[in-house]
Amino acid sequence: MKHTDISLLFREPEKYIGQEVTVCGWVRTSAEVKPMAFIQLNDGSTSTTNLQLTIHQEKYSPEDFKNNIKPLMILGTALSARGTVCASERNIVELEVDEMTLLGPCPGDYPLQKKKTSLEFLRTIPHLRTRTNTMKTVMMVRSRVAYAIHTYFTEHGYFYVHTPIITNSDCEGAGEMFRITTQPWSTPHKTEKEYYGEDFFGEKAGLSVSCQLEGEMAALGGLGRIYTFGPTFRAEKSDTNRHVAEFWHVEPEVCFVDIHEIIEIGEEFIKYVIRDVLEHCGEQLAFCDRFLEKGLLDKLRHVSESDFAKVDYTEAVEILQKSGRKFEYPVSWGDDLQSEHERFLTEEYFKRPLFVVNYPKEIKSFYMKQNPDGKTVAATDLLVPGIGEIIGCSERETDYDKLVAAMEARHMPLESYRYYLDTRKYGTVQHSGFGLGFDRLVMYITGVSNIRDVLQFPRTYKHIY
Repeated sequence: MKHTDISLLFREPEKYIGQEVTVCGWVRTSAEVKPMAFIQLNDGSTSTTNLQLTIHQEKYSPEDFKNNIKPLMILGTALSARGTVCASERNIVELEVDEMTLLGPCPGDYPLQKKKTSLEFLRTIPHLRTRTNTMKTVMMVRSRVAYAIHTYFTEHGYFYVHTPIITNSDCEGAGEMFRITTQPWSTPHKTEKEYYGEDFFGEKAGLSVSCQLEGEMAALGGLGRIYTFGPTFRAEKSDTNRHVAEFWHVEPEVCFVDIHEIIEIGEEFIKYVIRDVLEHCGEQLAFCDRFLEKGLLDKLRHVSESDFAKVDYTEAVEILQKSGRKFEYPVSWGDDLQSEHERFLTEEYFKRPLFVVNYPKEIKSFYMKQNPDGKTVAATDLLVPGIGEIIGCSERETDYDKLVAAMEARHMPLESYRYYLDTRKYGTVQHSGFGLGFDRLVMYITGVSNIRDVLQFPRTYKHIY
C-alpha cells in the first residue's frame, strides 16, 4: 500500500502542509468531542510522537459515523487514512481526514488499554509490547546503538566477520555451553563417545559462548583487525536483572596492540557510540530521562566528555577493604568482584566508568596473557555505574607453551583447539581484544534496569518469553 511515513510529516512539515497524503498505523488513543472526533495514530516510524487524525462528524450521518467511523476508533485497530496535512500549533501537523479504511480490527480483550502497565506485565506479551512508548523507544535506541557500532568499526578499518554459532569448543573454559544434538533422549549407547559418535556432527557440539577464538584466528590469519557482532549463548543459572541465556556480543580483535592500547580503543569506542546516540536519538533519550532514569542525559554527556578511571585489581581490593562498608560478600585478594563491589567502585568511589586491570590469573580465562609476576594476567573489565561489567578485555597469550599449560590446568581437550593453537605456531603476533555485552550497553544508555526489557524475546533461566 502506497503511503507516507508519519515521521516524514514531522521531520519536514513545510513540505507536506496543504498536501494530500495517505498514512497507515495503529490507534493509540481516540476521543469524541462533538462535532469533532480525534484519533492518535502511530505507524512505528516515531517513538512517542503520534499523528492526530481530525474527523469532522458533520461529514457523516449518525448511522454512518456509528457503523463506519466508531469501529476505527477502537484502541489497537490498524487503519489507513487519507486526508490533507494541516499545520497545528499544538501538534506541529495533523491530518484532516477525508477517508479511512479498516486494515485490521482489534477486539475488546486487547491487553494494551489506556492505562499504566508495568514492565513485568509487558514481558508476558512480548509480541505486543513494542507498541508501548517505553519498549518502542528502547528498541529504537537499540537499533541506533547497533548502527553506531558498525559505523565505528568500519570507519576505523575493521573487517566484520561472521563466526559460527555451532562449535565444539568452550571459549571460556567454564563449561556453560548449551549442547546441541539430533539424538533422541533415550538411546542404547553405553558411553558419551559412542552417543556423540552417532550424532549429526559425529562429536559433541554446542552453541557458542563467544566468537573470540574464531575472531582471533581471523585476525591472526591475516585480516589484522576484525570485529564480530552476533548472538552468543550461556547456560549460566543466574536469574538476575543482568543475565540472559541468549545475548548479543560485540568482539573486536586487533593485532599488534597491547593491553594499554586496547583499553584506549575500548574507551574511544564507548564514547563514540554514546555521542552518536546523543546526536541522533534526542527524543528517545529525553523520554528515557523522564520515565526510566532521572539524570540520564547528564550522565551520558558526562561519560562522553570525561576520562574513564583506571585502577589495578590489587588497589581496588584495598579500596573495598578500607571503605568501612559492610559488604554481603567480603572481598579479599584472589576473589572475583561481585556486583556490590563494582557498584561501590563506580558509583561512590570513582563516580564514573572504571577499568579494573591485572586480575588474578586463576579467576580469568586461559587465553589471557600472563604477567611477569606469575600471579596476574593482562586483563581488564570496564565497569559502569548501575550496570557493572560491560566490557571484558585482555591482551592474549602468544606463548604456545604457556597457553597449552593454562589449557591443561583447566582439563581442556587440546585436540578441539588445534586450529587455535596453530595461530601461536605460525607467525604469531601480539594482539588484544574485548567482548562487549551489547544488551548491557543498551541498558546503560537507556536507563533500563532489567536486561529482559531491552530484548523483545529474552531467554532466561527457567523461562523463554
